[in-house]
Amino acid sequence: MENENLQPDNIETGTPPEAGGFRGRLAKLYHFSTTWTGAFVIVLFTIFFIAQSFVIPSGSMIRTLLVHDYLFVKKFSYGIPTPHIPWLEIPLIPGVGLKLVDGDRPERGDIVVFRKPGQESVHFVKRCVAVEGDMVMQIDKDLYLRPHEGDPFIRANYPEESIVSLRGTLWVKNPYMEEHKGIWHDETIINNGHHAIQPLFNMPPQRVKEDNYFMMGDNRDHSNDSRFWGSVPYENIEGTPWMIYFSIDENLTVRWNRMFKTTDELEAMLRAN
Repeated sequence: MENENLQPDNIETGTPPEAGGFRGRLAKLYHFSTTWTGAFVIVLFTIFFIAQSFVIPSGSMIRTLLVHDYLFVKKFSYGIPTPHIPWLEIPLIPGVGLKLVDGDRPERGDIVVFRKPGQESVHFVKRCVAVEGDMVMQIDKDLYLRPHEGDPFIRANYPEESIVSLRGTLWVKNPYMEEHKGIWHDETIINNGHHAIQPLFNMPPQRVKEDNYFMMGDNRDHSNDSRFWGSVPYENIEGTPWMIYFSIDENLTVRWNRMFKTTDELEAMLRAN
C-alpha cells in the first residue's frame, strides 16, 4: 500500500520519543531538578520570587500573629520585589530599587510585610490602615479614618454607628476592630502626661502620600509603626503572610492549633471566639 513505509520522524532517525517536543523538555527539566545544582536553583527561585520564610520576632501583631510564628510570605502579592540574598540583604540586581515589577497595591485592612523606610534591611509586618490620599488621626487611642473617596463612599461602606462628624467632616472611628478581632488596646498603657509616648494616644490629622500606605500593629499600644516614622512607600512592600508552618511559645511548646493556618483562618478563629 502507498503509506506502508510512513513512520514517525523520531523512529526513522532513532531518536527516543521523549527527546523532542514538550514532553522532552519536561523530562530535561525533571532530570535537572534532581541534581544538586537544579535543586539549589529551584530553592533560590522560590525564595526570591514566590515564597520566603519569616519568623515573627516581636509582639506588635499579637493577637493576630504571635511571637515565634514561623510563616511563609507570598512575595508576588503586590508585584515582584527585587530579590536579595537571604540574611545578607544584598540585592541581586543593583540599581533597580526595591521593586522589580509593579503589581497590585495593598488594600485597607491587609496584613503586609515590608521593609522599614530608612532601614530597609529590617522587615516589619503590620496591618495597612490607610492608602494614598486617605486621612488618618488618633484621639485618645481611637483611630479615625477618612477614605479619600469621600462622604458617599463612607456612608455606603461603613456601619452608621462607626461614622462620626468632626468639624463638619465625616470620619470612620476604629474602622477595623469589628472585623479584625486581633486588634486591641492594652488598658495598662495610660496617658500620664509628659512621660507618655504621645503617638500611642494622639496623632494629628495627616494625609497619606501618593503611593504610600499607613501601617499599624494590631497590638496597638506595643507597636513601632507609621505613627512614629511615617507611611510606607509602595516599593518597600514585600508581600503578605501566607501560611504558618510552625509555631512555638516561650516555653518551647508547639502551638499545634496554629500549624498550617493561613492568616484568614487565624482571624476566623479569633472571630469564632
